[in-house]
Amino acid sequence: MRPRPVLARLVRAALVPVLATVAVLAVAAPAQAATLTQVTGFGSNPGNLTMYAYRPDNLPSGAPAVVLLHGCAQNANGYFGNSGWRKYADQWGFALIVPEQKSANNSTSCFNWFEPGDTARGQGEALSIRQMVDHARTTFGTAANRVYVSGLSAGGAMASAMLASYPDTFAAGSIVAGIPYRCATSMVNAFSCMNPGVDRSPAQWGDLVRNAYPGYTGQRPRVAIWHGTGDYTVGVTNATESRDQWTNVLGVSQTPSGTSTLPGGTTLETYGADQVRLYRVAGMGHGTPVDPGSGAEQCGTAAAYFLDTICSAYRDAVYFGLGTGGDPGNPGDPGDPGEEPGDPGEDPVCVTANNYAHVQAGRAYQSGGYAYAVGSGARMGLYNVFASTSLRQTGPGHWVIGC
Repeated sequence: MRPRPVLARLVRAALVPVLATVAVLAVAAPAQAATLTQVTGFGSNPGNLTMYAYRPDNLPSGAPAVVLLHGCAQNANGYFGNSGWRKYADQWGFALIVPEQKSANNSTSCFNWFEPGDTARGQGEALSIRQMVDHARTTFGTAANRVYVSGLSAGGAMASAMLASYPDTFAAGSIVAGIPYRCATSMVNAFSCMNPGVDRSPAQWGDLVRNAYPGYTGQRPRVAIWHGTGDYTVGVTNATESRDQWTNVLGVSQTPSGTSTLPGGTTLETYGADQVRLYRVAGMGHGTPVDPGSGAEQCGTAAAYFLDTICSAYRDAVYFGLGTGGDPGNPGDPGDPGEEPGDPGEDPVCVTANNYAHVQAGRAYQSGGYAYAVGSGARMGLYNVFASTSLRQTGPGHWVIGC
């Protein structure tokens, strides 16, 4: 359903006033042939979206893919250029799929996260995004089982919708300054969802996700949630409510299993066996966390709604397991997320156990019958008591294979 003209004016006037000044900014492209390219003919496109894609040079068949969803008053090129994801796509070899909203659909180019017809499985904008993923798999040769999604603000709310509606498509996702799935079902209640937010029980939030794909019994995607504690556009209570939604869906406690202090005034809470992460960035307003610079953990360009705090793209890429093959900034310690407070440093913890025990202890998680190391996402083998692995802790909530 496309918003009516009066609703379009409401969006422009009140839904995202702070985003109206966003400029279309992009960093200069490095000297290489690969560029962000518009893709046509990717499907029936019921949501009337535009598809852009980025394939690093010499991208092999079977590479992962990450869907990036921009915020209101932004576009594909600006989000691609400033968010920092391009750096890790080039370094670690994965494709980027960047949908773009049209002003004909929404006057401030917000994805219509509050319209049931655009967030339901098999309909509207959600189906258009799914068709982009399918097109990338059949045309670019990307992997069917290594697809991820991340988005900011309205794009974060839409990322939540994609994780709920298509759990069979996405292995994990990242919701940046977003809103729980199906908080709003119209333009009118979108305002209260944005700020101050809506309080529901974890079970009520979880039921909204489960009802997005009734009868689904497969593996659910892991979820990272980012929110600035100074965000007055999308109220900070949405971070807690999103946490409640996804921990309930994944069947883990709403009490953190671990807490870490990261750069940029960031606190990381992990839930269960790292199935859900909640990053709280102290004092940060509304935007995507970036950390410009040349360091291994630095990325992005500071601009309107790209806020200089911490490189969220790096953390998400590692969480998704895309950094397999090593951290480019520390070749002596593949997968090490950096010298953060609490890093075991020169006396790392090393544990050898069967994969079942690793999962039960929170050092690993299981997906599709296999065990994966928490933090690095390294595949350990079958999830059972017969396969054993040595895991080394390189940082809070971060394990790699080998001692």
